[in-house]
Amino acid sequence: MSDQSILLDILKQIQEAAQRVSKRFETVESVDFFTNSAVGAEKLDAICMLLIAIGESLKKIDKITDGTLLKKYPQVDWKGAKGMRDIISHHYFDIDAEEIYWVCEKNVPELIQTLQRIISDVSAEER
Repeated sequence: MSDQSILLDILKQIQEAAQRVSKRFETVESVDFFTNSAVGAEKLDAICMLLIAIGESLKKIDKITDGTLLKKYPQVDWKGAKGMRDIISHHYFDIDAEEIYWVCEKNVPELIQTLQRIISDVSAEER
């Protein structure tokens, strides 16, 4: 399997995870939902797990591409996305539900759109 194929697989996994975050977030109307209900806490846990996976995979992309690919798409805060992974993983009990809510509302939709562009661009290069 070529590096391009591996890269595309990872990009598609990230895209799928981001879409799952978006889907899980659809019914969340406020931060209070995350903090004041058992169902909300479960959604928060699930979303955080996906954000960890996204951040870890973004680090893999940087490794495969020597940090060059993501820089071409500055509309996403890649450093922040990778850093979110570190914060959630290493400081789980200090997670700020408001921050996760904001990320889901403001950043995930742009991430999904940008990933689609990256996948299209990488696929075109592979041909």
